[in-house]
Amino acid sequence: MFGLVGKRWTLPILAALLHGPARFSEIGRAVPGLSERVMSERLQELCEAGLVERHVEAGPPVSTWYRLTPLGEHLRPAVESLLRAAAALPEPPVSQRP
Repeated sequence: MFGLVGKRWTLPILAALLHGPARFSEIGRAVPGLSERVMSERLQELCEAGLVERHVEAGPPVSTWYRLTPLGEHLRPAVESLLRAAAALPEPPVSQRP
C-alpha cells in the first residue's frame, strides 16, 4: 500500500476525492497536468487496493464515478495533513520550477 500511495499523482487523486464522489473528468480537472492514461492507471490501482470504489450507472449516457471506500477514508487525516503542509511551503522561484 505504501508503494501505491507514494506513486506520482496518487495523493492528488486521493485529495480530489476527499470532497466526495467525482467523475473521471472532474478528477482530471482537479489535478492539472495529469494525463488521462496515468489517471486511469492510478484509479485502477486504487480500486484494486480497496481505497477507491468505481461505480458505473447505466445510461444513456453511461456515468462512471469514483469515491473513497471506508479504507480510503482512513487516509483522510494523512492526506489533509500533507495538503496543509504543502500549502504552507513557499513557492520556489520561477527559475527552479520543473
